[in-house]
Amino acid sequence: MATLSACESTPHRPTHVAAPTAGRNVGVLLPLSGPNAGLGQEMLVAARMAMNTPTAPTLDVHDTAAVGGGAAVAAKAAIAAGDGLILGPLTANETTQAAAVTAPVSIPMLAFTSDMSVAQPDVWTLGIAPEQQVRRMVALAMQKGRQHFAAFLPDNRLGHALGQALAQVCEENGLQAPQIMFHDGTQNTITANLNTLSAYDSRIATVPQPDPAEKAANKAIESLPASEALDPINPDGAQLPQSTQDSTTLPPALNIAKDIPPAPFDALLLGDTGLQLGMIINALGQMHVDSAHVQIMGPGLWGAFASKLSALQGAWYAAPDPASRQAFIQQFMATYHHMPTPLADLTYDAAALVKTLDQNRPAGSTNGYSVQALTRPDGFGGVDGVFGFTADGKTRRDLAVFQILPSGGSVMVAPPAGKLGRDTN
Repeated sequence: MATLSACESTPHRPTHVAAPTAGRNVGVLLPLSGPNAGLGQEMLVAARMAMNTPTAPTLDVHDTAAVGGGAAVAAKAAIAAGDGLILGPLTANETTQAAAVTAPVSIPMLAFTSDMSVAQPDVWTLGIAPEQQVRRMVALAMQKGRQHFAAFLPDNRLGHALGQALAQVCEENGLQAPQIMFHDGTQNTITANLNTLSAYDSRIATVPQPDPAEKAANKAIESLPASEALDPINPDGAQLPQSTQDSTTLPPALNIAKDIPPAPFDALLLGDTGLQLGMIINALGQMHVDSAHVQIMGPGLWGAFASKLSALQGAWYAAPDPASRQAFIQQFMATYHHMPTPLADLTYDAAALVKTLDQNRPAGSTNGYSVQALTRPDGFGGVDGVFGFTADGKTRRDLAVFQILPSGGSVMVAPPAGKLGRDTN
């Protein structure tokens, strides 16, 4: 998602690169020049790898960064060429532009963004979306007996997508509406807002006061400086800058942690990475929100630096099973001698899907890309596991759930089910 967000700010100018015969041809909209040319070229290579037979449909390629007009002009060119389906474009903004052209003429589009807010009938988003991750983790948490969900999230696009997904999934499953609170990324706000979300003050108020000897011991403890904040992605374990710690004080350091009632939720969704996640880890400890009572859940982004997240031991994130990607990696590296970007997975899967539909198109038909074919119940096998589409533009994915280990790193605790369904998408 971070990669796609960076792409959003780049101007894209389309041009028509190829003009194949109309009928079975498939449009491809990617940035093949300009700042994102390397990414676009690699994604195109992956799509061509999937079309590895002489009878496969022809790819009608359009560079979305070559001339003025944006993805809409590229989409118009693809339609004029007679393309029966469009793969791309890359970002959410471009998808909105192209959909304004393709939707009126009912040309299906498989976009590569993970922003499901742009999905609609005939427009599907192939990126691994926050909603898919949240849905998978909530299903597993419910299986483990969790019933009261909450979220503490950054006040940004990802945070709001995660919060909306949690609210929607809880409603679908007949659960109480989750408590959702956002923060602005500063230590003071994180501490204050998590204090409110966890009802720390009312919880601590129920604890009996210690005797005079304990009070004296606690007074000495309270005079100690606050523990240093943790940066979970700093390989050297460096402390946070002093500016992130000023005016931060710990709650009263009473020797009564075991007697403090648990937080009013038993599952908590987080959405931060980097320094902000370190601040949140510290605040969770201060508010006595621990894995013994609360299942911590987070975004699939955590998988990239799970080795540095030992302080979140027991926490979950949902992501594809990396084992399912190995064959694609080996095939790609054998030809191009470097690791493929995760976005190349999406173009490979999209092109492989097209080839599958083309091979199974009805006799006499020149276009097997109907909504009925695209939304088949069993979905499609992909580089990152099974995925499928619904008629309203949603993408379903069969994700695994991983748990952070005490020493850092993660282990799979719930593999993909190998099928698509309400509890696995």
